[in-house]
Amino acid sequence: MREPGVLARLADPAQAPVVMGVLNVTPDSFSDGGRYTALTDALAHARLMLEEGAAILDIGGESTRPGARPVPDDAQLARVVPVIQALRRELPGDFAISIDTRSASVAAAALDAGADIVNDVSGASDPRMLEVAATRGAGIVLMHMQGTPETMQLAPSYEDVTREVMNFLAARGDAALRAGISRERILLDPGIGFGKTRSHNLTLLRELPRLVGLGFPVLLGTSRKRFMGAICRETSPQELTGATCATTALGTAAGVRAFRVHDVKPNRQALEVAWAIRQEEW
Repeated sequence: MREPGVLARLADPAQAPVVMGVLNVTPDSFSDGGRYTALTDALAHARLMLEEGAAILDIGGESTRPGARPVPDDAQLARVVPVIQALRRELPGDFAISIDTRSASVAAAALDAGADIVNDVSGASDPRMLEVAATRGAGIVLMHMQGTPETMQLAPSYEDVTREVMNFLAARGDAALRAGISRERILLDPGIGFGKTRSHNLTLLRELPRLVGLGFPVLLGTSRKRFMGAICRETSPQELTGATCATTALGTAAGVRAFRVHDVKPNRQALEVAWAIRQEEW
């Protein structure tokens, strides 16, 4: 398997964090569904995100918005594999490709097609997922989600959201280590908006340094999330770029290593300014 330099960068806290650009090839994702289902459109958007500073492209063939139903493996594969192959064939540069899936079978096919990282919103609930990542030398993002996309926002409840999310992610990180995935290839994601209320999301964002303290690289995905719309009195996800940038700057200051976003350029700028402040490189 290829060895993209971005994986080493993620594991090195002396280097600036990275931006993961979202490329959903789905008809029903919450803010960009249907926009990139044609291969030419997907390639054009991927090229733009790389030009704007993305180091990782996250390819998803299954929407995990609140209320979304599972997509069969064959449908996911028909959506994502041609895009991954085309990205590797037509776009130069040392960028990583992530496959956004809960299915070990889809992950395996995507990795074989040229992906480098598995982004699993279920924290590797498929019993084969960790083995697939380990045997192929892939990176893996393990996210916390209470329930499933169909049920997660019905009535999320915690006694202590930070403690419970941290305990889950620490356990999943340890499971990945036992499966043979090296620590620097394991990223933890608190799952902002996945089975959380506005209060839960804000608490987790405030306490990001505690999650970073678990000792694994952390990925943050807040892009265009509905809870920020309620705070900012915006109903359109596309109007939440500024709100997303605020969380990117906050996360950079807290030690987060990667940010999954729809709007690459403004979030890269927010990251770079926050990183300069953190490093005192004026």
